[in-house]
Amino acid sequence: MTQASIITIGDELLIGQVIDTNSAWMAQELNKSGIRVARRVAVGDVWDEIWTALDEEQKYADIILITGGLGPTADDITKPLLCKYFGGKMIVDEAAKQNVLDIFNKLNRPIIERNLKQAEVPDVCTVLQNKRGTAPGMWFVKNEKVFVSLPGVPHEMKDLMTDDVIPRLVKQFKFPTIIHKTLLTAGVGESFLAELIKDFEEKLPAHIKLAYLPNYGMVRLRLTATGFDAAETEKEIDNLFETLKLLVSDYLVTDIDEPVENVVGKLLIAKGKTMCTAESCTGGYIAHLITSITGSSKFYNGSVVSYSYEAKEDLLQVDKNILETRGAVSEEIVLQMAKGALKHLKSDYVIAVSGIMGPGGGTPDKPAGTVWIAVGNKESLQAQKFYFRFDRSRNIQLTAMNALNFLRKFILSA
Repeated sequence: MTQASIITIGDELLIGQVIDTNSAWMAQELNKSGIRVARRVAVGDVWDEIWTALDEEQKYADIILITGGLGPTADDITKPLLCKYFGGKMIVDEAAKQNVLDIFNKLNRPIIERNLKQAEVPDVCTVLQNKRGTAPGMWFVKNEKVFVSLPGVPHEMKDLMTDDVIPRLVKQFKFPTIIHKTLLTAGVGESFLAELIKDFEEKLPAHIKLAYLPNYGMVRLRLTATGFDAAETEKEIDNLFETLKLLVSDYLVTDIDEPVENVVGKLLIAKGKTMCTAESCTGGYIAHLITSITGSSKFYNGSVVSYSYEAKEDLLQVDKNILETRGAVSEEIVLQMAKGALKHLKSDYVIAVSGIMGPGGGTPDKPAGTVWIAVGNKESLQAQKFYFRFDRSRNIQLTAMNALNFLRKFILSA
């Protein structure tokens, strides 16, 4: 099978100063066209390391995609290295030069020799014109392997991949159809799921794989099918996916690859209802997740982030005496927070959370990681205690995921 490898170049990637989002996006887009990514490799701005990576990746892939190192500064060594690697000499590509001139003219900025050198390319490459930047892409062929060098700037790389690189690859190679089907479960651990669907997994044909993707108290199950007959492959995976859904139906959140906040949003829109949040320990994180959804204004009214006792009293009318006797992390308080939010934010449904995220702040009866979550509407409220055992950041995320899923189940049961 024809496979691809991705090499990302830059010291900033290796020291963690910049997160490599390029290769993740590239892998997703390549997959849509049936191009499997066999390996992803990150190397620094070091000549020998880049050279070695080019040699090494040919062993695993027929297509080697390279991003980064094409800028105008001294640490950008990819282009001269590729020129030597493929035995070429540098020339000026007139179309690339005109592109550089046009960009600087539009910006009304002076141009210097360093900028014009962006139009220099090895004479042994096919130039891929960059419509959104000054560094052109370059397409090389060696030993029947295709090498494509692209800018590291994400929006420039994406345009070149979408408009030029992938269409060329699809035209040159024959790729199979790759189909992914993903569902999301909650309330069940990865090990229990594996035991539950053990027989199903063992009977899967060789060209269909099952993957477990646990994250924050939920587990995604992904079926991936590969085949050259698109219609037959899709029919086969659809049938297996329906079987999988039935097997995990007690824990199923959604049968598409989407986060739980999207699921809640769709439920509310379908019912023509709204929701709000009252957050203490999560500090607005649940609101952030919800408002990250396009169109969330259709179902989300707002949030009260009441971190202190005073904020809970003043903004949500929580009883001061109960706060002092039972504490903020209690069933009584989280229910009062929910009632206050429903009243003041004029919503149909509510999530309220109060807890101790750690690492400090815990007591023997309320250790760090203790959280109370309430959900409901004006007619009925439900509260539940949770214990999370991780660091502060993960405890906040776990609280948010469990709160959203708690509300999802409440809406469905209403």
